[in-house]
Amino acid sequence: MNKICIVGGGPAGMLAGIFAARAGSLVTLIEQNEKLGKKLFITGKGRCNVTNACQVEELFPNMVTNGKFMYSSFYGFDNNRIMDFFEELGVPLKVERGNRVFPVSDHSSDIIRALQYELRRLGVEVLLNTKVKELLFQEGESGQKPRIKGVRLADGTALEADKVLLATGGLSYPSTGAAGDGHRMAKAAGHQVTACYPALVPLVIKEEWCHKLQGLSLKNVSAKVKQGKKVLYEGFGEMLFTHFGVSGPMMLTASSYLTKKLEEPAELELDLKPALSEKQLDDRLLREFEANCNKQFKNILGSLFPAKLIPVMLQLSPIAPEKKCNEISREERKAFLGLIKHVTMTITGTRDFSEAIITQGGISIKEINPATMESKKTEGLYAAGELLDVDGVTGGFNLQIAWSTGYAAAMAMSEA
Repeated sequence: MNKICIVGGGPAGMLAGIFAARAGSLVTLIEQNEKLGKKLFITGKGRCNVTNACQVEELFPNMVTNGKFMYSSFYGFDNNRIMDFFEELGVPLKVERGNRVFPVSDHSSDIIRALQYELRRLGVEVLLNTKVKELLFQEGESGQKPRIKGVRLADGTALEADKVLLATGGLSYPSTGAAGDGHRMAKAAGHQVTACYPALVPLVIKEEWCHKLQGLSLKNVSAKVKQGKKVLYEGFGEMLFTHFGVSGPMMLTASSYLTKKLEEPAELELDLKPALSEKQLDDRLLREFEANCNKQFKNILGSLFPAKLIPVMLQLSPIAPEKKCNEISREERKAFLGLIKHVTMTITGTRDFSEAIITQGGISIKEINPATMESKKTEGLYAAGELLDVDGVTGGFNLQIAWSTGYAAAMAMSEA
């Protein structure tokens, strides 16, 4: 019987533990926190966006880094499989806008409880409040790779294992215990760990007027992130202004295309009326100005923008706030139209790992077998989940990476 040790009780580790045990392996799951799934508990604002219900082939365009690496594992255990898995464990799911999948209860605790129950039912040994200090190796003979032989705990105890899976997560949300232990152990096994950045993280904006909009949420706007003439990201959806910059689903996704490139400032450009062409918007402005010809410009913007946005649009506008609408020139109207379609801000950085949903970067995928998740450096060592240099956009795609890579590792480790 295969003796397997899994380091990390997050989504990848728990799922791997379940499927390895189902395949007949003797599994020990080690978690440094007082409970399993601590980060999983807070994902999706506590609702747990389990996966995305798109077509399987649509998973790949939603990968940001190294999507091709996921080919085998996505097709080996896809989004339909994980949905069926939770339904079988008694957790009914629902699909929301953007194909996001959540438990019907809207409680991430139901997902964690189902995983815990199945681990217990299968007899997986779970060690909580237990930290792994280092991996144990057996040096290979001349010209051969070293082989894993277990782990040493922080208290000095050595646990023997035929296979070891690192599933410790990345660096995001350090309050959940993320401290780079998996990166450290991977490096000790000879692996390259690529530079790590906070990703799916709010953006920091230079302009003071942006900060004055704190708390304002905009829906159905489009955005571009540019460096020079190069467009790094284009999107449509929701955003939120904060005391330091911008957040919300669209901005979080934008951050993943930007973090590695932020040695120089980037530009965020918003289209506040993307449903209208420039001609349609010009016609709309003309109607507003004609219907309110004797009113001051500052008093007619309520039908165009949320109240909190009006003072900022007046500040940025080339039209004097007290000017009467019938005195506004064609050039001024066109310039105001251009502002509405191209509100620009300067991105100076992102927030740190404490606010990042995921980590971008990790164990180099060149050194991991994409079909099995086994290390190419050390026999019997595997890695899964956020620890790998693979990431996707918001919407359940990063959890799908965890489920698929955890399953691939479990199946491979369980082979004799």
